[in-house]
Amino acid sequence: MKKIVYAMAIAAASFTAVSCSNGNAATKIKSENLAKAAERDKTINVGAPEISFDKTEFDFGTATDGDVIKTSFIVTNTGKSDLIISKADATCGCTVPEWPKEAIAPGKTGEIKVSFNTSGKVGKQSKTVTLRTNTEKGIETVKIGGMVKAKSKE
Repeated sequence: MKKIVYAMAIAAASFTAVSCSNGNAATKIKSENLAKAAERDKTINVGAPEISFDKTEFDFGTATDGDVIKTSFIVTNTGKSDLIISKADATCGCTVPEWPKEAIAPGKTGEIKVSFNTSGKVGKQSKTVTLRTNTEKGIETVKIGGMVKAKSKE
């Protein structure tokens, strides 16, 4: 068994040595291609959608274990082409985002609804919703947070 592992290690090392010995990748880059890429990058985002929020954080204050907190974030497309939110992910399953599935035209608004189920989440809470967009940044975030207190034992 040791011989097999040893032979596999030698084979892997040999493959790595051969595959990396083809020269320095930096020497294969053409300066004219770099110039074209730099020029393209200057103009690629001209007219791209831009997103602005009515707020990026929502503090729900104090809630009781078991409450469901709901809020909305209003997004406005302040860019020059359609804004697309392709996905919204939350930091845990207790936080559920809903987002517009259709494109948001320039100057128009959309609503990101977020609900947070506080069951079993006693203490200080901070949840992040990550939006995947076609903006220059590509990723935008909103947050919801506050304090969850235990139910009274009356």
